[in-house]
Amino acid sequence: MGDNRRMPHAAERPPFIDALPLDRVEAEWLVLPVFDGDDFADLPGLDAATGGEILRASSRREITGKPFELFVTPVTAGWRARRLALVGAGPRAEFGADLARRIATTGVLAARQRRVDHVAVALRGGELPAASPERLAQSAAEGVVLGQVETGRHKNGVPELVRLTDVRLATNGRSEATLTTAIEQGRVLAERTNFARDLANEPANVLTPNVMAERARAAAASAGLAVEVLDEERIEALGMGLLLGVARGSAEPPRVLVLRHDPAGAPESPVLGLVGKGITFDTGGISIKPADGMDRMKADMAGGAAVIAAMLAIADLRAPTRVVAVVPMTENMPGGRAVKPGDVLRGASGKTVEVLNTDAEGRLILGDGLWYAQQLGATHLVDVATLTGACVVALGKLNTGLFGRPDEFVSAARGLGAVTGDRLWPMPSTDDYFEALKSDVADMTNTGGRPGGAVTAAVFLKQFAGELPWLHLDVAGTAWTDDAKPWQVRGATGAVTRLLAELALQPEAWTKAR
Repeated sequence: MGDNRRMPHAAERPPFIDALPLDRVEAEWLVLPVFDGDDFADLPGLDAATGGEILRASSRREITGKPFELFVTPVTAGWRARRLALVGAGPRAEFGADLARRIATTGVLAARQRRVDHVAVALRGGELPAASPERLAQSAAEGVVLGQVETGRHKNGVPELVRLTDVRLATNGRSEATLTTAIEQGRVLAERTNFARDLANEPANVLTPNVMAERARAAAASAGLAVEVLDEERIEALGMGLLLGVARGSAEPPRVLVLRHDPAGAPESPVLGLVGKGITFDTGGISIKPADGMDRMKADMAGGAAVIAAMLAIADLRAPTRVVAVVPMTENMPGGRAVKPGDVLRGASGKTVEVLNTDAEGRLILGDGLWYAQQLGATHLVDVATLTGACVVALGKLNTGLFGRPDEFVSAARGLGAVTGDRLWPMPSTDDYFEALKSDVADMTNTGGRPGGAVTAAVFLKQFAGELPWLHLDVAGTAWTDDAKPWQVRGATGAVTRLLAELALQPEAWTKAR
């Protein structure tokens, strides 16, 4: 992060950091990372505080340091915490930012599952070679907050996960300004990631395009961003025929959200343009999807949610880069006015598209979004979308598909993703793939068929990026999880939110990509 760290508005946030030595931290539940072969030499008195239970458990192989293994023991003397939760962290030499984040989340979620609401997470391993103390502190703070996401807001009765009344990151006596700033930055990034998760978890009957736009408007105005919401009349005046074509089948009118971050003193260039897919529900349209799993299509706006949340973090952290965000929003529904296979739509760019499959709708609305971001002055483009099932087939649910140009821009994004916890895998987007998109009646089709489906979708979007540096992030596999992990509840993940914010915080990583 270097010199680009920005302290958020501290007055708006309650105390979060506990700089006391760990033995003086008062908490119902104190989370400690434990390494492979750990002798706890940096934590004198720890075993005695548990009446020798830690060493006994280690000898029984109940504590091994295996990643995310959990061992809980009461404190009997000396330390002020009532219970210790030891979370496996693997080999000490390999401990880095992503593990620090996940271990903190694991400890917080385990506490909430056990109805514990007073939690502290120890920052341990700050002198290890895999990451700087500041980066480890930021990541651990992110993990603490990510573990507080709420998923059952529409349930009556007792929630499955208790709401925390007090949660802190314990720094074991360290209170350096750089560490404090890193922790505050981590908290902001995670809070905004949870905002993205909250949006994507909402039912589609609650989060319509207009509601999504208004929620974003309110949050953005509070954060100090410039906000504009384009209604259907303005959208039509701009000639956004691709977005309007997708929206035709829905009773809900489309919206386009525009957010701007223009920090005082920032250079006129670069201007980072973020474009997010905002399909608030995707039936597939006339090319309707199978019923099984269609309920998850409420999260087809996860790319747009990530862009909105990243912009909030960018404003909170006073990023030094000018950023403009465009989020086209609509439902994709079958109806008497819905776009049909074989129809031809004209986008705001003037390009025409033959619609062969109405379920390839995300790329259509992004085409108009990419065009508009350029009209608003973007010099570098990044679009984010739950775009293709083909990307899930190719990469599973562990990596986001990364497409783009030039190579320096792609490499910069991948490098930042490695520390934000967003695993990106480079994929091709060369022009020869456009052959699959050729149409007899229009400039291109909206699908190239099953072979290389994620690639041809990216190449479709490339046609709307002009000659600018451009990245496409396909989060179809990473934006949602049905499988709970120790560090992740089921539902929306907020994928790439922190990465997008870091791009604005660290322009030196990619500004040569022109």
